[in-house]
Order: sequence, then C-alpha cells, then structure tokens
Amino acid sequence: MSWSTQLKGDPLPWLLEKDDPGVRYLALRDLMELPADSRELRAARKAAHQHGPIAAILAEMDEAGYWARPGPGYNPKYRSTVWSIILLAQLGASVEEDKRIAHACAYLLDHNLTEGGQFSTSTAPSGTVDCLQGNLCWALLELGYDDSRLAGAFDWMARTVTGEGIAPITDRDAAVRYYAYKCGPGFACGANGQRPCAWGAIKVMLAFSHMPIKLRTPLVKRAIQQGVEFLFSVDPATAAYPTRNDAKPNRSWWKFGFPVFYVTDLLQNVGTLAALGYGRDKRLANALAIIRDKQDDQGRWSLEYDYTGKTWVDFGIKQQPNKWVTLRVLRVLKAVG
Repeated sequence: MSWSTQLKGDPLPWLLEKDDPGVRYLALRDLMELPADSRELRAARKAAHQHGPIAAILAEMDEAGYWARPGPGYNPKYRSTVWSIILLAQLGASVEEDKRIAHACAYLLDHNLTEGGQFSTSTAPSGTVDCLQGNLCWALLELGYDDSRLAGAFDWMARTVTGEGIAPITDRDAAVRYYAYKCGPGFACGANGQRPCAWGAIKVMLAFSHMPIKLRTPLVKRAIQQGVEFLFSVDPATAAYPTRNDAKPNRSWWKFGFPVFYVTDLLQNVGTLAALGYGRDKRLANALAIIRDKQDDQGRWSLEYDYTGKTWVDFGIKQQPNKWVTLRVLRVLKAVG
C-alpha cells in the first residue's frame, strides 16, 4: 500500500506552498524524493535556511555558538542550546547550508558532552538521561555534523541499554556506572520510578536508526534488538509501557504535535520502528489505524500538542490542520507503505 492511497485527500499542494519554505523543502526531499543535486531542491533548501523557522532560530544564536545562556545548554527550556539544536534538526537544518549550525554543534560538544560519552543536563555525567542522549545523538547526525567524539556518545548509549561494562548505581567507586536518572539497563529511568521508560527508549532507538549500518558495532546491534523487543513488548497502540506507580499512560501518547522534545507520541514510536526496518510488522496495525483515523477529509492532521510561547518560533494553532504534523505523519505512512 503506497502512502498516498492511505489518505482521504491530497495534502501535497498545501505542503508545497512557497509561503512555508521549511515545510516545502522537507516535502520535496522526503515525500517527492527529489535527488540531492536537483536545482529545485537546492533552491528550496536555501530558502528554508534563509527564511522561516530555521532563520529565526539562528538569528537568536550568540556568536559564540550558544542560545539563551552559555554552558551545557539544558536550561532554560525550551530556548537554550540543547533544545535549539534538537529543533533545528527537526526543521531540516544542515551544517552544509549554514556554517553557524556547525559552530553551534561544536559548542554543544565542547560544553555538554562528558569524557564518558554522556550528554548531560549539567556538566557532570550524573546528568545523563536516555531522552536527552538519544535526542542529541539523533540531532547531530540529522544536522550532518561529523565529530569523532560522537562515537563515544553512541557507545555509552548502547551500553546503557545492554548493561555491558557499566557498574550498578550503588557502586560509587566504579569508573563507569549508572546514575540517578540513567539508573540501570533496559531504559530504566529515575524519573519513571526506576522502571523502563518508553519515551527514553524511543529517543535512543531513533538515534540508532539514523546511525549508518556499517558503523553499527555488535554492541549497538544488541542494543537495537533489545530496544525493538521492548517497544514491541506491548501493542504500541495502547502505550501500556511501565510507568511510575503503574499510572495510566500519559495522554500525550495520542496527541500528535510539533516540535517533539522529550515528550513522545505514538507517531514517533511507529516512525522509529519503521526506520529500524519494522514498518511492515503486523504488530503496528492498530497503531497505524489510530494514525490514519486522525486525518481530515483533505488528508491533513491537526496540531494536538505544542510548545506555543516556549520556543523561539510557534508552529501553528492547536486543533487546526498543521503542515508540520501532517509532514510527520506522511513520512511515517510512506515508511510503512
């Protein structure tokens, strides 16, 4: 089944409107699949970087390479360095198009990444957490930034999944151990009552899905397999993953939004599994039914979860058809189609 036959209408003309250069560029790249050397695609990429959200965010960057305040860049949410880089990656920004992006990536690695490979909410390894590690590893790859230090970040991330070579949180004398938030193997998270966190798992698996296959070590492959097994341990449509005190799944699972930070939705779960090669797995059937049912009669999806007023740029009105959300959905439907 092709992605277009899963739609009630044709949203492409809407997505390709020139007054939204960011969406237009990604629709041409990811849905129309124009070749990289296409004159139209190159022009669209240039326009996306010179106008719209990418340009607005880069305009707020300090010339030193950070946003909001110097340092590791986790706070303030969601305008500091960490979140700006994650958002730029979701917008299709590229180090090849604007040298400021590479400068910001270098600043992040210099001021956030620890010697042990942990991205941190602070300057210490103890500030590591799955969702942040996965988001930043993915974002740097997506932006096209190449740095040898990323190998250590991916190695740490893989070991935290399998537990290989990492001492328990209680062994405070160990050179490599778990911490309060990244507290154990299998996506265990202190914020989730030390139980496996699906939000974090999806971010980690998303990063691995973007890692070139030839660079995936046996350790990374084992981590991927363990992550896939976890994400399929329940029907993704139910989001019935472990929660603190066995609470009901967060309702944001079924609210599709843009941008996507550490809060995760069903759409990102399915998209990540598809990117890892499981797009045609029958266990995704119920989740895909939910996704398809959310479209309107023109093949558009609405903004249900947002960060209006919290980021450098706003991305639409809640409960209204949204180009960025629709683009997210169409990418997933294309991947599984």
